[in-house]
Order: sequence, then structure tokens, then C-alpha cells
Amino acid sequence: MKTPQTHSIGRSLLEIHARLATLTRREGEVLEYVVAGKLKKQMAGELGSVEQTVKIHRAHVMEKMGAKSVAELVRLMERCQITGSLQ
Repeated sequence: MKTPQTHSIGRSLLEIHARLATLTRREGEVLEYVVAGKLKKQMAGELGSVEQTVKIHRAHVMEKMGAKSVAELVRLMERCQITGSLQ
């Protein structure tokens, strides 16, 4: 029997890419920062936004990608060979 964690990692690349396509431009930017390990405060500063707005965008990313945790989101992106390329 697959655990929820195993099931989420086992998603097809096609499904993950389809979910990525639903993200807005800003959500995609936030996703890159999350994968790069940036804190909400850092993201807000670099995006010219406030921390609360980044928190909302990150929540939308998590929901659209079907991830229950940041760690799961990062694993999904690793599966697609998408890494946080931001410095």
C-alpha cells in the first residue's frame, strides 16, 4: 500500500507539469524562491512585496501543486529537475 508521501512522489511528470502550468507568473516566482530555500521575508524583499502577500502566494502554490508541505513541494520540483536557481 502506498503512503500519501509515496503517492505524491510517484506522480507522473505530466501531471506535475500540468499543475505548474496553472501557476500565475508571480506564483512561479515564489515557487522558485521556495525551492531555493528563501524565507518569506527574503522573498518579499526581493520581489518588492510584503511578507503577507508572499505567504498568500506560497499557499496558492502549495494548493495548486497539491503539496502538503514545503518539503513535498521541493521533492516534486526535484522530480521535474527544477531547482531554485536563484542566488
